[in-house]
Amino acid sequence: MSQTEKFSSFFASLMATAGLAIGLGNVWRFPYMMGSYGGSAFLILFVIFITFMSLPALMAEWALARETKQGTIGAFQASFGIRSGRIVGYMLLFSVTVAGGYYLAVIGNIYYSTWFVIFNGFDAKTIPEFEQGLANNSLQFTIAILVLVVSMLIIYLGVRRGIETVSKIGVPFFFLVSIYLVFRVFTLPGAGDHFAQFLKPDFTRIGFTEVFAAMGQAYFSTGLGATLTIIYGSYIRDDVKLPRLAIMTCVGDASAALLAALYLIPALLVFGLELSAGPSLLFVTLPKLLEVLPGGRIFGSLMLLSLGLVILLSYVAVIEAVIGGVLGDSKTSRFSRKQLLIIMISIQALLLIPFTLKPELIPTIDLIFGSFAMLTGGLLAVVALTWGIGRERTLNQVFGSRRGAFVSFYFVWIKWVVPLILIVVLSGTVYEAVL
Repeated sequence: MSQTEKFSSFFASLMATAGLAIGLGNVWRFPYMMGSYGGSAFLILFVIFITFMSLPALMAEWALARETKQGTIGAFQASFGIRSGRIVGYMLLFSVTVAGGYYLAVIGNIYYSTWFVIFNGFDAKTIPEFEQGLANNSLQFTIAILVLVVSMLIIYLGVRRGIETVSKIGVPFFFLVSIYLVFRVFTLPGAGDHFAQFLKPDFTRIGFTEVFAAMGQAYFSTGLGATLTIIYGSYIRDDVKLPRLAIMTCVGDASAALLAALYLIPALLVFGLELSAGPSLLFVTLPKLLEVLPGGRIFGSLMLLSLGLVILLSYVAVIEAVIGGVLGDSKTSRFSRKQLLIIMISIQALLLIPFTLKPELIPTIDLIFGSFAMLTGGLLAVVALTWGIGRERTLNQVFGSRRGAFVSFYFVWIKWVVPLILIVVLSGTVYEAVL
């Protein structure tokens, strides 16, 4: 079953793909990954991987989707054959489904934090109340279920009325707020000096784990991994130029991450707060920051409101990827889109239970399903495109009728260099973990 509904224009495609990319990966995940895995050296690695890995891989995954006009399962079946494609497709969709479960739990925490800072603010009296609510499993589960219902509504409205409309609102609002927050933070005494000191890279802290984390972040933040980008790629019109769209999406994604780092890291350093707090950075360290930051209530309200919109778009992409992917499998064609939506929502609600009861599971599960699975999926996607779809069909999708040295170099890069780097990083990380 091919996807028939398309994004209405280049701008709509950009807002949707940027909305998919910009989310928790940039504001929740990027600052704590940067603080935990090498500081500014991690930032340099991230920019390198975005440029030389994520950008060409993004074009490749979109090309695979647009060529096959399918979601994950249909795209891999067209490349690897019916049986092998189904196995690979369901493996990847299982991974993104699990990732959606913990992602939803964190989103629930974000929306709770947003409500709390708007109506209460953070100070010595309210922070204990906030922490009590954050530890209330029933409350957090209920909020996350409400997010799930809103996501279901957006998906039910369809590609144009739902995903596209919310993306056109959420993405510009996020960037406007982020730019304001950067200017706000750099008015703090010493913010510039602290950030300049932090930016001095220490590459002695970099090993395979840090390289793996940086590459995983580059893939995670752009939505690569042959699931989310595949389904959105199938919605991109044939007249949209993939290189231009990919460049602008990657620039937008990297800019969002850097803007988040620019307003969070200097503020944390000025007030002597811990950068390597891990996933708890937004929920333990941020309230402490907003307590002492002048105008912290307004700062926090704007930040979390803008984040709330873009993370909703990222989560919608998770559900859409699974539903659109399964619709491409002939064995499940008896299910309608509405039925699959209900099934997916039910699965997400069940997965939400362990992650709200035991949030300490999230960092480990995130490395497996947020980094390892996405890198593996990304590897399989470029293999499916270059070896399964082939050279001419790949280049036709990415560059149209254009040919030349750069076009030929791109195909060699995506066929040989990107997979080799992914294999080396994955193997090295497993080896380092065993040792």
